[in-house]
Amino acid sequence: MEKIIHYFETIPSSHRSLILVGGIAFFWIIEYAIPLFRFNYKKIKHAWPNIFFTLTTIIVNFILAFLLLKTSDWSVNNGFGVLQWLDLPLWATILIGVALMDLIGAWLAHYVQHMIKPLWMFHLIHHTDNHVDTTTANRHHPGESIIRFLFTILAVFVVGAPVGIIMLYQSLSVILSQFNHANISLPKKLDDIISLLIVSPDMHKVHHHYVLPYTDTNYGNIFSIWDRMFGTFAKIRNEDLIYGVDTYPDVDSNAKITKLLKLPFDGYRAPEGSKFEKETP
Repeated sequence: MEKIIHYFETIPSSHRSLILVGGIAFFWIIEYAIPLFRFNYKKIKHAWPNIFFTLTTIIVNFILAFLLLKTSDWSVNNGFGVLQWLDLPLWATILIGVALMDLIGAWLAHYVQHMIKPLWMFHLIHHTDNHVDTTTANRHHPGESIIRFLFTILAVFVVGAPVGIIMLYQSLSVILSQFNHANISLPKKLDDIISLLIVSPDMHKVHHHYVLPYTDTNYGNIFSIWDRMFGTFAKIRNEDLIYGVDTYPDVDSNAKITKLLKLPFDGYRAPEGSKFEKETP
């Protein structure tokens, strides 16, 4: 176990990039074998804007990575954070550390982006993909990449996470995100069993349904327990899924990258029954 943590402490950025590329390639192939939906689209053309936003996310994370290291070093050196306050065996430290990083750095970040209108406008780009597949996992506006990074820093600070925990969490986060966005069909019982602990493909696809209240459910990335604990877990039949955002029918998988980059700064469109509806004059 200690060797695993030491490996993740020393793993270079190039190896983490290989995890990202390897994950996309693996699930890309699986999508051909057992697709959930047989989309009538050109797979490579669809992937291009998502790959572009994957690259911008990598660049943002690379530029800001020193902040994670500084925060982690300060927490460890000053004995601050949950893991620094508890005297736990290594296995428990890893489990609790990764779980809390997922709660704050992923679930909470995702939930807040849906609840706060300006943040939703950046996150909106992720939801406008109406052909959800494994490349959709990294379809994030550079502004959202910064927002999510800030929540990751908050998680490191609260958790008191050492570098090894951070790297392990980020690696698992990348793989699980690609897995639960992948356009793959698993046996229903298997998917249900998986979703008892981690976010399964069927579970996350509900989040990409085009209308409320489904859009505001199933925020999890690694662990499914957070949605069950906080009452944001939902189910819908795969046959009833429609991807996209009902208030932005003009923005979809075919939208130009320039349009997607400018989208957060366009006017907000409140759906019927929206939590923001009362704010609109």
